[in-house]
Amino acid sequence: MRVAIGNDHRGCELKNHVIEAVSASGHAYHDFGCYTDEAVDYPDIAVAVARAVARGEYDRGILICGTGIGMCIAANKVRGIRAAQCYDGFTARRARAHNDAQICCLAAETNPSQVGVIVENFLNTEFEGGRHIARVEKIKQIEEEECRGR
Repeated sequence: MRVAIGNDHRGCELKNHVIEAVSASGHAYHDFGCYTDEAVDYPDIAVAVARAVARGEYDRGILICGTGIGMCIAANKVRGIRAAQCYDGFTARRARAHNDAQICCLAAETNPSQVGVIVENFLNTEFEGGRHIARVEKIKQIEEEECRGR
């Protein structure tokens, strides 16, 4: 699996833990930055990762900012993307199993001891399908309607 990773200046430290967890799971990754604690605009990084995932260049994405909220909002503006804020193993598993989310958003303050289970669950949980298919299809339909300017 190919994983796109991006962060703002607040997420540099946690990103190192994410990279360790992705690598330990045997997956390849690309680091979209940022690389220092100099302030950057998180939407720029969120959109770069989300577009790369939407184009199929990467199978999944992981984004990190102060709260995870800003990255999540920005990534969800990219057509075809379902980004979810995950704060533990349960939410990471459900984001994949029930919502077929392609991007996991983390808060920079996430406990590093939780990163391994969050990343593992997000990368290795398959979409369950079944009753969840109709719900994901409704989300896609809403997106299409909004893009057409309904």
